[in-house]
Amino acid sequence: MSIRILFLGTGPLALPTFQALCDWQEHHVVGLVTQPDRTGRGHHQHVNPLKQLATERGLVVLQPSSIKTPESVDALKETEADLFVVAAYGQMLSDAVLAIPRLGTINLHASLLPKYRGATPIHAAVLNGDREAGVTIMEIVKKLDAGPMLGVAKTEIGTKETTSQLEQRLAELAVPLALQVINQIALGQETRVPQDESQMTHVRKLSKSDGLIPWEKSAVEVERHVRGMQSWPGPFSYLHQPGKPPLRLQILAVDPVENAAGALAVVPGAVIALDSSSITVQCGTDAVRLQNVQPDGKRPMPVSDFLRGRKVESGDRFGAEARME
Repeated sequence: MSIRILFLGTGPLALPTFQALCDWQEHHVVGLVTQPDRTGRGHHQHVNPLKQLATERGLVVLQPSSIKTPESVDALKETEADLFVVAAYGQMLSDAVLAIPRLGTINLHASLLPKYRGATPIHAAVLNGDREAGVTIMEIVKKLDAGPMLGVAKTEIGTKETTSQLEQRLAELAVPLALQVINQIALGQETRVPQDESQMTHVRKLSKSDGLIPWEKSAVEVERHVRGMQSWPGPFSYLHQPGKPPLRLQILAVDPVENAAGALAVVPGAVIALDSSSITVQCGTDAVRLQNVQPDGKRPMPVSDFLRGRKVESGDRFGAEARME
């Protein structure tokens, strides 16, 4: 039995599933609900690939600034969708919205629930050094990410994988799972598994300031931070050198190394070793060797290129913009 699907999504996690649903012959996508268009620097419009695809397919596109208004609720009802499918949409759904589709509303959540409910589950998996991540499809209920689970897919996390790389893989992993669950719902054969509330953890939304590298932590944790904050909010630090203003750098790749002799008394963030292709920086425990960086306003580059344009010496310091002695 074919059903009508309304898709609600905005971010990269949503695109592969939306593409697959649009190409699917089993069921019919009636429209897209996505966030309002954003304007970046220089008044350039950010491209929303989901909106582009929906427009190409002649689908209804709704972009309410708030999905909770009576006007938005009416517009959703007019789609006559049987099922709402949500993936990285970016707005909370009200009871009035959830009451619209006769088959309910399901959500593609990028974690192995009940672990990492909330806004940044992929970041959390990388930052915490988890060995595996995954996608859970759940029924949306009033409590955040607490609905019964309809399907789960897992994958191992690569030892050098960044948040953005893992997100791309999870987005692809979600596709066959979503098609399977939607078919089960259409046939009335879905299985609902309650979440174990005793295992629940919550992760908050991140801000730009969260990208600041915590040099006081261990080298292993600093390396996870560098991977976990890519591509947003971006792992960064300021290079402090005598007689020069602080230089903001994104730190894009590091390798943990054992503590250099005598480094135990060195302040975290201090440069403790240099060669032509790397900079070694003290952490709270052990150190990291910087491999790739990106100065503000410039392209990403290996440290060897950076050192050709900027002299760095042992004792220089990485840290916050306002240097703390």
